[in-house]
Amino acid sequence: MVRKSIHEINSKIENGDVNVVTAEEMVGIVEDLGVDGAAKEIDVVTTGTFGAMCSSGLMLNLGHSESPIKIQKVWFNDVEAYSGIAAVDVYLGAAQISDTRGIQYGGAHVIEDLLRGKEINVHATSYGTDCYPRKVLDTTITLEDLNEAILLNPRNAYQNYAAATNSSKRILNTYMGELLPNFGNVTYSGAGVLSPLSNDPDYETIGIGTRIFIGGAQGYVIGNGTQHSPSTGFGTLMVKGNLKEMNSDYLRAASFTGYGTTLYMGIGIPIPILNEKLAAATAVRDEDIITKILDYAVGSRDKPSIRPVNYGELRSGLVQIDGKDVPTSSLSSFKNARKIADELKDWLKRGKFFVTMPVEELPCEGLVKPMKQTQAVPLVKDIMSDFIVTIKKDRTVQDAAKKIWENSFNHLAVISDSGELVGILTAWDISKAVAENCFDSVESVMTKKVLTCFPNEPVDIAARRLDHYGVSAMPVIDTQKCVLGIITSDNISKLFARRY
Repeated sequence: MVRKSIHEINSKIENGDVNVVTAEEMVGIVEDLGVDGAAKEIDVVTTGTFGAMCSSGLMLNLGHSESPIKIQKVWFNDVEAYSGIAAVDVYLGAAQISDTRGIQYGGAHVIEDLLRGKEINVHATSYGTDCYPRKVLDTTITLEDLNEAILLNPRNAYQNYAAATNSSKRILNTYMGELLPNFGNVTYSGAGVLSPLSNDPDYETIGIGTRIFIGGAQGYVIGNGTQHSPSTGFGTLMVKGNLKEMNSDYLRAASFTGYGTTLYMGIGIPIPILNEKLAAATAVRDEDIITKILDYAVGSRDKPSIRPVNYGELRSGLVQIDGKDVPTSSLSSFKNARKIADELKDWLKRGKFFVTMPVEELPCEGLVKPMKQTQAVPLVKDIMSDFIVTIKKDRTVQDAAKKIWENSFNHLAVISDSGELVGILTAWDISKAVAENCFDSVESVMTKKVLTCFPNEPVDIAARRLDHYGVSAMPVIDTQKCVLGIITSDNISKLFARRY
């Protein structure tokens, strides 16, 4: 039985004879030496992850102006920060977007610009008091001008993260990147074999007070992250570090098309090998880490699971969905995760970093709660019309015109022989076909890229889609793409007329 203490391991670090490997290397060591042998041989296993961590932000202190101001509202390069803390203490969220540049620039970019030594424009306003008489402040600052600049991130380093795909017929722009139609791709995040929490899933060495690598500097775990859900394998960490000590190689701003800004963070955590259990845990392989591929075509909190998948499959570049090879791509950088684990390994070997045990353990059980909503949310199925006229794709334009005339309906859902939705035809499409003397099959004149929705989608999501694409109706389909009904702008207008 192997038993080591933190004191023993730190003594080895201080003496320069500590044995450190990365979590990627530990897999082969356990295969060769067994769990007992690896536990005796290895002192510390380093981990790393580098990915988009939206739940991040900067706590900063500007210092007092002359005359003093009690900041009520403040902007950094036109990105608003929260100032309801004290006179000149401010929290800048990474995901906050610019008032003038929109989602192309946000809090994450301000944080990176500060780290890179750039000047930042500050505009602040106040209501004015006897002790803080100033009402408007305009100045420029750099990172060195700040008293404190502490990166304080409420939720980083997810233990696991679901992969994403898209069953709809249109491109989706999400926080999981661009998802191509008809299961055209799968995106995922996380470092797999190097993921910190996957290498200590019982939080034996990771907890409040654990010293970590954050953004190229030393920082600390200060608690479990928001939305910590360890019972489902989705644990998270709340972390802090000093921005003034960080390296821009490990902190990058980004903007996802159609979604907004985020901050790419580099985090590494050393796992001291105190016993055989930790040696076994740090030998986790990509194939051992399971997640789900979720369908982001459903605009709901609880997205349908397409299939389970492991990180070995995801990192191979292809996964199978319904017998079809679908390309995969990672939103996080495994190259940088490996670089972080290697750099942390080097710090330990050179005595620049010492391991710590938590002063308090993190919860190992518990589930994240959904938001409590006291007002019922109307769903598409509540207001859709279940009367919709369909037509086979091989029928003629004259047949379609007759159906529209007989049913006084402006939209025809075009279906295949098996009943699957393949297109939509409107009265305007038929008028255009007649004007162009086109009387071929419905398939030749229909719109093939059809916007659709599901019956359990919230109405406001469907309404946003109608408005965004400038269409007046969407067929409602089931998971087999069979038509259940239709939702129109008139349906939505009547709903809001009744409510207001």
